[in-house]
Amino acid sequence: MSESAVGQRRIDGRTLRAERTRRAIVDAHLALLEEGDLKPTAERIAERAGVSLRALWTNFKDMERLFAAAGARLMERQLAEHRPVPQELPLPQRIEVYCEQRARLLELIAPAARAARLREPFSAALRHNRTWYVTNAREELEKLFADELDRVGEAGEAGAGAREQTLHALTVATTFAAWSMLRDELHLDVPGATAVLRRAVTALLRPGTADGTPDAEA
Repeated sequence: MSESAVGQRRIDGRTLRAERTRRAIVDAHLALLEEGDLKPTAERIAERAGVSLRALWTNFKDMERLFAAAGARLMERQLAEHRPVPQELPLPQRIEVYCEQRARLLELIAPAARAARLREPFSAALRHNRTWYVTNAREELEKLFADELDRVGEAGEAGAGAREQTLHALTVATTFAAWSMLRDELHLDVPGATAVLRRAVTALLRPGTADGTPDAEA
């Protein structure tokens, strides 16, 4: 084997080890959040990851970079868990499938979202993560319920304004601020919070039928 090939193998090996170390640190950070440690210190994260504090700061120059990497890792997890809701389903079934999945995804991000609220005013990385989640949720709603939103916009004098208001209301109802109110302030369990979520979405898209359960629709 040539000297250049040996050198390349060494570089590749170092790169792989560095990537493993970074992933271990990020996963340790997320694990601590999931256990309720909402402001884990660098020392706690390094200990949990099984690396030295020096290794943590070598891989992440500051906590902002760690927050950004943890946010990206959580986005990966959420995208891996997400399954597109078939748009051809009747509206009641679409709402049912969407809300069940939405509840699972909100529970997935809940520990990190609770922790982020403490640091967001001081962290551009965490604010960026929140913007991504809200934008992603809004885009899914607009695509999945496009026909219903268009009908809202066509009805009455409000027109496009009513469509936009309904989309705003759906975004609020299906993102973490509302979920936190249900779970953390009203102390609902996941099935109870999901039922309220379903009722809210149904009320916005099918006024007069918001009993929180699917009904028959051709």
